[in-house]
Amino acid sequence: MSTPDPRIPELPSSLSLIQKLGAVALISGLLVAAVFEYTKPMIAENQRIALEGALSNVLPASVRSRLTFRVQDARLTRVPDDTPNDGSLIYAGYDKDHKLAGIALTAAAQGYQDTVKLLYAYDPYSGCIKDFVVLKSTETPGFGDKIATDESFLKNFECLDARVNEEQAALAHAIRTVRHGAKKNPWEIDAIAGATITSNAVGRMLDNSGQRFHPAIAQNLNLLENAQRTTQP
Repeated sequence: MSTPDPRIPELPSSLSLIQKLGAVALISGLLVAAVFEYTKPMIAENQRIALEGALSNVLPASVRSRLTFRVQDARLTRVPDDTPNDGSLIYAGYDKDHKLAGIALTAAAQGYQDTVKLLYAYDPYSGCIKDFVVLKSTETPGFGDKIATDESFLKNFECLDARVNEEQAALAHAIRTVRHGAKKNPWEIDAIAGATITSNAVGRMLDNSGQRFHPAIAQNLNLLENAQRTTQP
């Protein structure tokens, strides 16, 4: 019978390895959770600052004050301006005379690589989507990111038709993206050549947002028009 070579260290037992790995995993999980909790307020504040900047770019220059509303079941409810946007909020801007000057909404859809999120301007009187700011995008540089810089694409938003129908139940025409150079109607988006996936995502998100929010805005337009006046002393 051979005797163990004292120069060779004894291997740890399987139970000991499992215990050590479990301890490492537990410590790692606690560290991740601690970092998340520590950075969460900073992330929220950065998102708030980014949203404020986007709102100032999207809403008309005449806007002097703003109110925030939540849309639920075609009803609008006033909420604090610092309410986190879960996709159900609209931002109403008012001029110095407390008149409704414009509305901003968020919209999102899956792009080529990840979710693309926009903040866009909507004029409830003309029914036009007139401008947008990209809040989130990781699309391919030089292709998908052109939605914010391509001049011909941005011309779609001089007045993209997003009117509601007479019943105020849906858009009068579904917003859709068409092949580059094939646009014939004001509710169509002329795609960017070479970036059709991202262009299609913009069309889908604006149609989804329009179908959900624009009828509610039309049905509650009187509330929006008078909300700023009722908050004045």
